[in-house]
Amino acid sequence: MASSADLVVLGAGPAGLAAAWRAAKAGRSVVVLDRAPVVGGMAGSFAVAGAQVDHGSHRLHPNTPPAIMRDISDLLGDDLQRRPRNGRLRVAGRWVGFPLRPAELARRLPLGLTARVGLDALAAPLRRQRHDSYAGVLRASLGPGLYEALYAPYAKKLWGLDGARLDAEQARRRVSADTPWKIAARMLRRRGTGQGRVFYYPRRGFGQIVEALADAAVAAGAKLCLGAEAGRIVPGDDAVTVSVRDGDEFTAGHLFTTVPLPALARLCRPGPPPGVLEAAGRLRFRAMVLVYLAHAGRPWTAYDAHYLPDPDTPVTRISEPANYRDSADDPADRTVLCAEIPCDRDDAVWQASDEALADLVADALARHGLPPVRLSEVEVRRIPFVYPVYETGYAEHLRGLDEWAGTLPRTTTFGRLGLFVHDNTHHAIAMAYDAVDALGDGSWRPEKWARARQRFTEHVVED
Repeated sequence: MASSADLVVLGAGPAGLAAAWRAAKAGRSVVVLDRAPVVGGMAGSFAVAGAQVDHGSHRLHPNTPPAIMRDISDLLGDDLQRRPRNGRLRVAGRWVGFPLRPAELARRLPLGLTARVGLDALAAPLRRQRHDSYAGVLRASLGPGLYEALYAPYAKKLWGLDGARLDAEQARRRVSADTPWKIAARMLRRRGTGQGRVFYYPRRGFGQIVEALADAAVAAGAKLCLGAEAGRIVPGDDAVTVSVRDGDEFTAGHLFTTVPLPALARLCRPGPPPGVLEAAGRLRFRAMVLVYLAHAGRPWTAYDAHYLPDPDTPVTRISEPANYRDSADDPADRTVLCAEIPCDRDDAVWQASDEALADLVADALARHGLPPVRLSEVEVRRIPFVYPVYETGYAEHLRGLDEWAGTLPRTTTFGRLGLFVHDNTHHAIAMAYDAVDALGDGSWRPEKWARARQRFTEHVVED
């Protein structure tokens, strides 16, 4: 069946849905296509053992731009809750509260590490700044002690590479407190009000945000097509045609796409030049296995998340979603934990059975002195595209692909996967707003979009 619209949006995650809502409110006809049967992508929520869980640990950060925060608040009302952070971080074999607090660090960390970090901080003005790699940047700015104790092992677990093999841009995008003095300033902010001390979270799970965006987009007139996988994209001077694998075809005056850039290269007809296609194949995304363990009893601990940079387990974080919110809908007699395990799509973790993964998580709990799980149910989800890997040389591969995508008529790519960036949900929504603004009354304004793209390069991931 053939259909037409002013705008087709590929991807029903936060970026795609925010764009669809904003464009539909402006009076445009909009069609959203997503191959998944539900909205949200990685920002979605679902039920395990009767409890709402997310695809890993997600929060809405208090530094979300006011206009976006106002829109989300209007959509969710009282269901958007302001919550205190209460996590724990494993450093040098000790648990410390996260966000970090000076007195606790001084009391809990080994004296040798504390002294080394202090000396590194004093010597910081004498160290030559480096821009050659993630390791070089952070060793120079934070000091060798803190880098080796925390950032080096976490980098290897998250992105699968030694910090010396990661581009310096990885440090800029992922480490906002990049000097000992910035870390100290963040710790010393008045408890309960600092940027890292609180977060916003919906009562029914983080996915309630994207569900509300989807409902608002449909209410504004957008058409939402789920289970619709794009098979071919033909951008033209007069229109863009998107063919779906079930035989439907959509023609639009403009296409917004949030699919991974390498996937866009494979879908377009004609495709990019061979050199660009080869470069696209060199861009890597880190995958992730999420292991959900239903625990008989509630709470499992008093903490919302436990961070594990230690190299002796592949698990990087264990969160308890029920502790992120105050909800009468959560079961009173059980809770669900989510263990995050970054991996590659062809490695042993990705291919492991659910039972083996549950055992791996149980081993991580025992190694780090965490309570055992009174297990009643296990569910595993595998996500192939989670973290862009900024391996040394990635920028050159990305540049050719991005420049090719920029030449596609009536086509705009954005979002985390669409731009190969490390960004938060509020960043993705900001991109969507800027894309719709650049579309104007239907006549694309490349200068306005170029200014927006420049702003996106200043995004820094907040945890």
